Amino acid sequence: MKSIFKKTQVLLLAFTAVFAFSCSDDDDGGDPPATLNIVETAQATADLSSLVAALQAADGDLVTTLSGSTNYTVLAPTNAAFSTFLSENNFASLGDVPTDVLAQILLNHVIEGKIRSAVLTSNGAGYTNTLSTGPNDTNLSIYYNTSEGVKFNGISTVSTADVDASNGIVHIVDKVIARPNIVTFATADPNFSVLVSALTRSDVADQNYVTTLAGTTNSPFTVFAPIDTAFTDLLGELGVSELSDIDTATLVATLNHHVVAGANVQSGQIMDGMTVATLGGDVTANIDPVSITDARSRVSNVIAADVQATNGVIHAVDKVILPPAPSN
Repeated sequence: MKSIFKKTQVLLLAFTAVFAFSCSDDDDGGDPPATLNIVETAQATADLSSLVAALQAADGDLVTTLSGSTNYTVLAPTNAAFSTFLSENNFASLGDVPTDVLAQILLNHVIEGKIRSAVLTSNGAGYTNTLSTGPNDTNLSIYYNTSEGVKFNGISTVSTADVDASNGIVHIVDKVIARPNIVTFATADPNFSVLVSALTRSDVADQNYVTTLAGTTNSPFTVFAPIDTAFTDLLGELGVSELSDIDTATLVATLNHHVVAGANVQSGQIMDGMTVATLGGDVTANIDPVSITDARSRVSNVIAADVQATNGVIHAVDKVILPPAPSN
């Protein structure tokens, strides 16, 4: 597998968040400030006893972390959520979960800063980072969508919001949030619905896109993920009306031009004029703004960068990257 880098130098740029939102540490009403810290708040809540036990059992002294002065937002799974998690992952009890694995799962529920549900609802949807880490110790992203309640990564819904603590805020959720892979975000974020349809089309099943992008073989991956409007524009460009009108060979070649294997490349590592070796062939990356130029000199701009998963990183782009035009 060719490396993404065809140059030896890496330009380090300042990290840019995918979606930023401001979080106030101040109380927003006349209620007295909370006196219990996050751990004490969980201990005082009967339905969070499994969470307390998990925090005590996990590596990393998470009890101390969440009892300190730094403000955190904790997505707190209920006892029933932990029971379901254990059952679905074939663990007889919490004690059967490796303590290092448990720590990373729990950290996937912790966000630095104090984020009230009203802030999430105001934003509608977006990404932020958790304290769990992925390739190169980069913090994993988490996706939230408030179109039907407040939901994280498409699976876990807030059942009780805005439980104040002296060092942050707790949102009680109904599912343990597994550490995300690339497919997690592709399926959770409705902006990628057409991309998912393309990856799962029956005539490209032999490419095993979903299995590959959910797994670790040849990972980490860097994925340039076209949003739905990019596919709409592509149909017009190709003079067809539906995704199904694109022939199999063209679709496979096109999808392959959006995936790099063996490299977790965040936007700050991209150099101007860098040659990027995708599964389908070389394209050129540029900065200011970060973009990809394909073999047809078409430019795809990165409109949301650095969505970090356990097995790679996603950069959302506004135009589908095409392979070279067929020779006559």
